Amino acid sequence: MTRKQFWDDPYQTELATRVSRVDGERVWLEETIFYAFSGGQESDSGRIAGHPVRLAEKQGTDIAYTLDAGHGLRAGDAVAVEIDWPRRYRLMRLHFAAELVLEVICQQMEDAEKIGAHIAEDKARIDFALDLPITPLLADIAAAAQRLIDDDQPIVSAFSDQAAGRRYWELPGFARVPCGGTHLKRSGEVGRIALKRRNIGKGKERVEMYLLD
Repeated sequence: MTRKQFWDDPYQTELATRVSRVDGERVWLEETIFYAFSGGQESDSGRIAGHPVRLAEKQGTDIAYTLDAGHGLRAGDAVAVEIDWPRRYRLMRLHFAAELVLEVICQQMEDAEKIGAHIAEDKARIDFALDLPITPLLADIAAAAQRLIDDDQPIVSAFSDQAAGRRYWELPGFARVPCGGTHLKRSGEVGRIALKRRNIGKGKERVEMYLLD
């Protein structure tokens, strides 16, 4: 099992560890700070032993990293892992913005059912199965999410079941949400956000989130 150091400290940008396994272009590490695509949140970008990571994949409790051919790494090798911090931090901010908006919508609209999500460096989106257009409520949803951000509350992020690797984030008094992503320390780190509605077909609504600072 790869030890996921990004859960202990999502602000850590460098790590000294060892290769636990190699299979051609793919390598596995004893521990990692390099997040792999999961729950809609895109993978980090960065390097392992100076080699660019081309793909990061979850494999059960492990994460496999694809490097360029000829990387020359072997099991047991000591390696340095580095992540692109500006990208990671934007992903964390947009991820939490999306989670807040999702919870606000679900609390205000009981019929809203999440059917998809994607968190990228430039924007985040959440898709819902919903028969009514969300546009008339969008300003109120944005204001409610922004108030939670502006309150600058501490964000609790912890295991609900450590053996199974299940985690959650929580804003006390607002919501506790199952999520294994990388999370901010405080809601205020998100900054100012803007929401936009997209039409993706009958009975479906898409809300996009953008950072304004």
